[in-house]
Amino acid sequence: MAKEDVMTLDGQIDEILPDGRFGVMLENEHRIIAYTAGKMRKFRIRSIVGDRVKVEMTPYDLSKGRIVFREKVAGGGGGGAFKKRR
Repeated sequence: MAKEDVMTLDGQIDEILPDGRFGVMLENEHRIIAYTAGKMRKFRIRSIVGDRVKVEMTPYDLSKGRIVFREKVAGGGGGGAFKKRR
């Protein structure tokens, strides 16, 4: 496996930690600490407990990862356009 290779796994956020980190329970029942990727911070994509996410992990450290995608939940509501104040 090359150094640049990453594993992408599915999981669910189960805890919000300080400093932009999250506790994520993976589908294989392993719990890791993950942080949000730069694009998610740039576009202000918020994550809460219970969200389904995709996590990238390196094979060298299986206890940490990076959240790269938050799956949309049907009927989640919110997220509409807001009015600008003049």
